[in-house]
Amino acid sequence: MRVGQTPDFPGPIYEPSRNTVRAPGGRHTCQDETVVRVLLVEDKADAARVIAKGLREHAYAVDVAADGEAAEHEAAIHDYDAIVLDVMLPGRSGIVVCRELRRRGSTVPILMLTARDDVEARVAGLDAGADDYLVKPFDFRELLARLRAVLRRGSLPRAADAFAVGDLRFDTAGHRVVVNGEALSLTAREYALLLHLARRPRTVVGRGEIAEHVWDDRYDPLSNVIDVYVQRLRRKLSAGGAATEIRTRRGEGYELVPSTS
Repeated sequence: MRVGQTPDFPGPIYEPSRNTVRAPGGRHTCQDETVVRVLLVEDKADAARVIAKGLREHAYAVDVAADGEAAEHEAAIHDYDAIVLDVMLPGRSGIVVCRELRRRGSTVPILMLTARDDVEARVAGLDAGADDYLVKPFDFRELLARLRAVLRRGSLPRAADAFAVGDLRFDTAGHRVVVNGEALSLTAREYALLLHLARRPRTVVGRGEIAEHVWDDRYDPLSNVIDVYVQRLRRKLSAGGAATEIRTRRGEGYELVPSTS
């Protein structure tokens, strides 16, 4: 793990590796349990870039808002599984944003980030409705752990650490998919897509849902990136000798089918 600093965000920041899902013989330390969509609210561009990159490499879909007004707008039009919310924002502070979201009836888990390590600041955030607090600078592993914790305490059901779909064995703690005793070599995005389909086998999942939960606000609806990733997964499943396959429903989406029968 490489630790660095950014001009606007001093202190330990995790610089994620290029590939977080590895071939047999190598495992990363991420223990995320399911693919979730996160809203990151951070006005410092360098900090937002590093945090978003780290979360995306751990298979989270991340949207970024740079101020409180944008955060409230994004939370109103999208269904997020969690919000990582900086306290010090231009215009409306994170405290005001958090309080407004709770006033609207939102129950989305909120993890607040702050440079202030005093009791009054933490109390203010928690009283506004935050679920947890993380003080800058922080180690990225702690951010991941606290994010997992608020998701478990929130409305997102905790997924099993291991489950099977046909001859595919999913190890969600290790981000591995095993076929015939061998782990497939998957990128983080390939793993996230396959996992999302595996949560509902034999169910057609639309492209819009895949884009929302596996990609993020950078997804171009006119691109064929989902088709490209599906083709990559099909080749890797076939090369691994898997009987489970991804089928296309033209005009509808994709489904993971445990066998070719």
